[in-house]
Amino acid sequence: MPLATAGLLGVMVRPFRPSLPTVASSCTVAYKGSVLHRTRQGSAASNAPFRPFGTALSTHCRTRFISTMVHAANLGYPRIGANRELKKLIEGYWAGKVSASQLESGAHALRVANWRAQAAAGIDVIPSNDFAYYDQVLDLAATFDVVPDLYRTAIADPLDRYFAMGRGHQDKAKGIDVPAMEMKKWFDTNYHYIVPRFAPTTKFVLAAADQDVKPIREFLEAQAAGIHTRPVLLGPVSFLLLGRAEKGAPADFSPLELLDRLLPVYQSLLTRLLAAGATEIQLDEPALVLDLPPTVVPTALTRAYAALTNGPKITVTTYFGGIEHHLSTIAKLPIHALHIDLIRAPEQLAAVVNAVRPTRLHLSLGLVDGRNVWRTDLTRAIDTVTFAMTALGADRVLIAPSCSLLHAPVNLAPEFAKTAPLAALPDVREWLAFADEKLREVALVAKYAAAKARGETIAADVAKALAENQTAIAARRASPRLHNATVHERVANLKDADFVRAVPFAQRYAAQQAHLHLPAFPTTTVGSFPQTKEVRSIRAQLKKGAITEAQYWAFVNAETEKCVRFQEEVGLDVLVHGEFERNDMVEYFGENLDGYAFTANAWVQSYGTRCVKPPIIFGDVARPKPMTVDMITRAQDFTKKPLKGMLTGPITMLQWSFVRDDQPRRDTAYQLALAIRDEVVDLEKAGIRVIQIDEPAIREGLPLRRGDWAGYLDWAVMSFRLATSGVRSETQIHSHMCYSDFADIFDAIAKLDVDVLSVEAAKSDLKLLAAFAAKDAYPNCLGPGLYDIHSPRVPSVAELRDRAGDFLARLPAARLWINPDCGLKTRGWTEVRAALSNLVAIARELRAAHPEIVIAEAPATVAATAAKLIAVETVVPAAETAHSA
Repeated sequence: MPLATAGLLGVMVRPFRPSLPTVASSCTVAYKGSVLHRTRQGSAASNAPFRPFGTALSTHCRTRFISTMVHAANLGYPRIGANRELKKLIEGYWAGKVSASQLESGAHALRVANWRAQAAAGIDVIPSNDFAYYDQVLDLAATFDVVPDLYRTAIADPLDRYFAMGRGHQDKAKGIDVPAMEMKKWFDTNYHYIVPRFAPTTKFVLAAADQDVKPIREFLEAQAAGIHTRPVLLGPVSFLLLGRAEKGAPADFSPLELLDRLLPVYQSLLTRLLAAGATEIQLDEPALVLDLPPTVVPTALTRAYAALTNGPKITVTTYFGGIEHHLSTIAKLPIHALHIDLIRAPEQLAAVVNAVRPTRLHLSLGLVDGRNVWRTDLTRAIDTVTFAMTALGADRVLIAPSCSLLHAPVNLAPEFAKTAPLAALPDVREWLAFADEKLREVALVAKYAAAKARGETIAADVAKALAENQTAIAARRASPRLHNATVHERVANLKDADFVRAVPFAQRYAAQQAHLHLPAFPTTTVGSFPQTKEVRSIRAQLKKGAITEAQYWAFVNAETEKCVRFQEEVGLDVLVHGEFERNDMVEYFGENLDGYAFTANAWVQSYGTRCVKPPIIFGDVARPKPMTVDMITRAQDFTKKPLKGMLTGPITMLQWSFVRDDQPRRDTAYQLALAIRDEVVDLEKAGIRVIQIDEPAIREGLPLRRGDWAGYLDWAVMSFRLATSGVRSETQIHSHMCYSDFADIFDAIAKLDVDVLSVEAAKSDLKLLAAFAAKDAYPNCLGPGLYDIHSPRVPSVAELRDRAGDFLARLPAARLWINPDCGLKTRGWTEVRAALSNLVAIARELRAAHPEIVIAEAPATVAATAAKLIAVETVVPAAETAHSA
């Protein structure tokens, strides 16, 4: 039943009457001069009874005419280019093959192409300054000269300094050696931002010349290209809240204390944008969807926006969640418009409409999913728009994606090539919409809404597009591709025992050491090794049909053998096969599972120049045959040392895929877990005794509101345990996590019951280890990352020695593993050899310094030692066994 006729969440409305173009048929807020009047609107000839919106709206209303313009807006556009042109430009600059002027010229061409693409799609409000070489938060820090002294002193050139902050920089000839700044997940997405650092002494400075201020420069670029834009900035409250205190700052210092110092610089920037011709500014405040301290919103937010009134009109954008908990404050801000995400939080619409109706605020409706790839059901979107226009008037409603399209691939066009993977699934392809297609959906809804508000006949092209949309939506719902009865039966028949290892960790670890004979402080890597240009070229040749399968696998086998020999030469204890057959840790498995589709060119930015091509989960997931067993067993044949089977965990498969939106995510996670479980069992049967199931994304799946965490963590933990609990005690299960605030989910991590967990630690000044170190809290083995692999710099032995000492001061030596932060896929072989050689040297130093730790003992001795050093019991409370389908 349409929202307009059924009401929404208890709010009663009357439908639009398009046959009466000059008036609407319900009650809204109207302007008359500077006074707000509640107005009953309807046909002059109509005496139909009025039904109010809840209790907040007076029934003493009178008729007025309203504007019927509905604008289509965008919040942000993918910056990487349709064919990852930006990645190639920047990496060319880093390699010295592209000059700074060539980089800027190419970037300028990309920006202009992006603006024109949005205009061609029918977007009225087009963003600028959504472009970034590395990250938009780092851009703002650079714009305000928030640069730590380490980088300011070491590197004079602003562009090189900017990149050094993002990725580190090492130049021995010039004596430069600076690490990358901390990188963190952008809310619950797979995008990463560079965390700005603040201290009590931080000053905010804006360059004097407009050409040196990026938001102004890019606004003027767009103007010169004939496109008027709405500049985008991270809002002042979110900018401070998403930062961190500089190392050495007082323990009680909060970056939000700098708000009064920051606001004049924001005001100056907005004033200069106004002088440059900007009429509206978009200030992103995504932090408003979080649980914030009670004083933040009513105090800081109100103070911030009261100080920003002398500039362009302000639209405050919120996304990734709802804002009902802060709505009373937000609705009173002296701003022009408010954007809300109605994909992640559709339930907030009625509350927001009721809150803004008595104000002058315009409302931007995030109706098209900016984070997923499915077509929007435009009929439902139009019902929502109708509801908002009925309440507010068409002149106060904008249509937009839910969030920036940074998280979506650029366009579907490459997927129609005959050689594209989706050519084999043309029906699935018809269910999809990428950034350009989503913008056309936004524009289509706006056109339809405006025409209906004016009482005009819907244009033929709009009607045709809507009919095509509904045909695709109906076809998807009815498709037999979505369902697999066998999978549903397996999930329905799960038992408590399917989620638990047979014996506690102490006994398992003893049994594992009896087989593996590892030394103290065992060394390993997280998984992947450098994917060179040659590796990528061979893979591309296979896809183009330029080489045979036999030629491809001969190359992969040779690379794998070289990688295994390399690890033996370096002196690692537990080896990996290098993953040369895999282009991506999620896409590779998606290509081998039923229920998945993959693409030719659906790239999205993960961090910096790192792009990923997530697979698409469109139906029930099942494993038709083993995925990795043949490759791993061949690699194991190259060495007598233990070699890890490498798999991706169910939650990471879920988080890093574009996921079907027609069933609960928990159901899809359990299906993934069963597929992975089958692979784990087959690896064990093939003689693989160490198996790593990575879950770097487990925290990013957390709901943004803490009150919603428990439900998610329950099924996330149970999914992982379902995947890993089918093996014998002597099979060692590893996992890896990165860029997580582990303290928030420490209990859940412990419940995963992983034998060996490696974690990111190098970029966070050890703060991520606090939870693991507290009272010897983590019961199993832990491998904190000894160095940051996201930077090309090679850590010295002295640096690694200091960091290892920090680890030993916090963690039990008997359960400490030595490894890098993450996989080595993006690094070069020369730096990898140097870094791993230093890492192994540190492990050997530790063994010499701690002879009391003996791991590779006879089984009986190991069991006694393990029982003493690693006393832990695996207990599964009844609450954890709730896993019904």
